[in-house]
Amino acid sequence: RRLARAEGWIGAADGTAIAGFAPGVVVEPLLGRSEGTQFDAPKFTWLGSISQEVSVCAFIKAAGIKTWQDMQTKRSVIGASAGGAESDVFPNVLRKLFNLPLSIVTGYPGGTEIILAMERHEVDGRCGWSWTSLLSRSKALLDNKQIDITLQIGLHKDKALPDVPLIMDLTGDALKKAALRLIVSRQSMARPFAAPPGIPAERARLLRAAFDATMKDPEFRAEAAKLNLDVEPVSGAEVEALLQEVYASPAEVVKLATELVREGP
Repeated sequence: RRLARAEGWIGAADGTAIAGFAPGVVVEPLLGRSEGTQFDAPKFTWLGSISQEVSVCAFIKAAGIKTWQDMQTKRSVIGASAGGAESDVFPNVLRKLFNLPLSIVTGYPGGTEIILAMERHEVDGRCGWSWTSLLSRSKALLDNKQIDITLQIGLHKDKALPDVPLIMDLTGDALKKAALRLIVSRQSMARPFAAPPGIPAERARLLRAAFDATMKDPEFRAEAAKLNLDVEPVSGAEVEALLQEVYASPAEVVKLATELVREGP
């Protein structure tokens, strides 16, 4: 049985062990970025995700990059953390797919340090910045008009950003769009929960029902609202269907997507 060792989890196939996955982990093996981890994501018992994630590209005001058009024409420096993080993956994809004149500086420990680098003008911006994280931790930057949001990264637009272009709408090329969908699909799953493969069907049904009930619980909703966290749940069946779709992607789509997420030229 294949296990998600990278998550530090070896689960009994009875539904008593549940794992939470970081964004993107479930598609990393498909893109050749699993670094020794062996697991077959479509076979897991997916319970659901609390939210559908949208990430953004944001630039400090002084950079003078206010729009997607500016990103295409003005040179910029993007701050990123370790390889494989959203802050590193998405700038690489954008730079390669759209020939953007941007440089990526990696090695920041986390999002807080990237924001500080923007404020110190060490870098101009950040891509792959979770919109919900921005709202819950750095909303003052928006309220004080210190940053410009130029692009949103997801399969669908966030209702709060109707006028910000969506990455999926930037190309009409069928192959490029399919590769983008494979890469960006991680956003629709955000941070999913799963039980191991092969648990009894009735146990899987109960776990999914419990997850769905929690998403509707008034106290849970109120606590999330207090923390400025979106609750836009994705059911276990929807996560499973999306994974089945992306893992069935044609070889040429997987090849292009793998090249796009790879670090370097």
